[in-house]
Amino acid sequence: MELYGLKTCDTCRKALKTLEGAGHLVNFVDVRAAPLGADKLAEFLAAFGDALVNTRSTTWRGLSEEERKGAPSDLLAANPALMKRPVIRADDGTLYLGWGKDVQATLV
Repeated sequence: MELYGLKTCDTCRKALKTLEGAGHLVNFVDVRAAPLGADKLAEFLAAFGDALVNTRSTTWRGLSEEERKGAPSDLLAANPALMKRPVIRADDGTLYLGWGKDVQATLV
C-alpha cells in the first residue's frame, strides 16, 4: 500500500498510523520531498480530476487569480503541497482520495 501526502499533514499522519495499526505495510511518499512524476500525476488526475487540487489550502490562498486559472497538472507540478491529501493506493491498485469515513471503512 502506498500513501502520498506530506509528513507535516495531520490527516496523513493519522491515516498512516491507523493503516499500520490495522496491519497494512504502508510506503509513505512525501510529495514535497519527492514530487510526483508526470506519469503518476496524470494517473491521479485521471482518477480524481479537479478534486485532486485542494482549493481550501494555504497554498491555494497564496496563489494569484491568474495562477489559479492554470491547468491542474501544472499547478500540482509547481506546488506539490496543493494536492488534496492523502492519496492512497491500496494493495489491489485502487486509488482513494482523502481520509473520510468511507475510505477508513474500506481500508481499515
